[in-house]
Parts: sequence; structure tokens; C-alpha cells
Amino acid sequence: MTSPGKPSFLAVGRLRRPHGVRGEIMMDVLTDFPERLEPGVEVFVGPEHIPQRLKSLREHGMGLLVSFEDYHNPEEVGKLRNQIVYVSAANRPPLPEGEYYHHEVLGLRVVDETGDYLGTLTEIMETGANDVYIVQPDHGPEILIPVIEETVLDIDLQSGVIQLRVLPGLLPEE
Repeated sequence: MTSPGKPSFLAVGRLRRPHGVRGEIMMDVLTDFPERLEPGVEVFVGPEHIPQRLKSLREHGMGLLVSFEDYHNPEEVGKLRNQIVYVSAANRPPLPEGEYYHHEVLGLRVVDETGDYLGTLTEIMETGANDVYIVQPDHGPEILIPVIEETVLDIDLQSGVIQLRVLPGLLPEE
């Protein structure tokens, strides 16, 4: 699940363990855009967002083997174990029209077809088939809305409003 906010950094990987003797480390990929990671790209490591430049990367199993310009052996790179790797949010790739990054829509007001307020988009659950918007009304239980063509009528980032078609059975019984 994703939480609200406008990040200045976006997570792209989690470093696992050193591999071999040349300073490579295994990385789980946490991005839908791994192609943005290439030698020479500046990334930021750990909660302090320490800048590092990628030296090399290659596919290995279910992840990537990466090396950084400032780390040359397993002992050095081992200090990065379990750290998150980030890129600058300013460098994120543009999405096709009608698609949004989670942080762009979290916190928006949600209304129905007639403009009646339903609540605030507080979380997005990724289910595999389609995302599910979790809308928190001012009072009462949260509302789960599948993000499908039939339900999402409009997303207006300028006005901060998502307009939904509420299908039968989606709202809690009154």
C-alpha cells in the first residue's frame, strides 16, 4: 500500500547482500521502470539519501547485480546491505495520459457522479488485477473502489478531485 505525500525521492530497489569479489551487491527491483537504471545514473542510498553513482548493473535471478563507483569490494559494499535505493522524483519518467503516480492522487477529494463528497483517497491497494482506491469518509467505514474504467470517471489534479461512478454494493449499508 502507498501513503500520501509528495516525495522528493522514489524507491527503486532494496540492496540485499554482496556478490562476488568486485563490489557487486544484489538488489531487488522496486520500480516499474528499471530501464531508468543504467551506468552513470545518480541514485541515493539509505534513509539519509547518500548520493552514489551506478558503475554497473546486470540482471541476476529475480533482481539485479549492481555496483557503485565508490565501493570496490564485498566488505565495503556489504555496509549497504538492506538499504533502499532511491532516484530523484524530479527525474521520474512521464506516464501516459490518464495514468498517475500514486503520490499524485493520494489525498485528493473523492466525489460521486453528482458531485456529492464521498471522502478522501487515503491509500491505494495493489491487487494484481487492478488497483483499489481506499476512500475514507468523514464518518463511517472506509470505502473500497476498484480502479477500473467503469468506476473512475475523472481525475482532476488541478482541482484536487476524483470523480467516481459508485457501482451497486460499493457503499456501506446505511
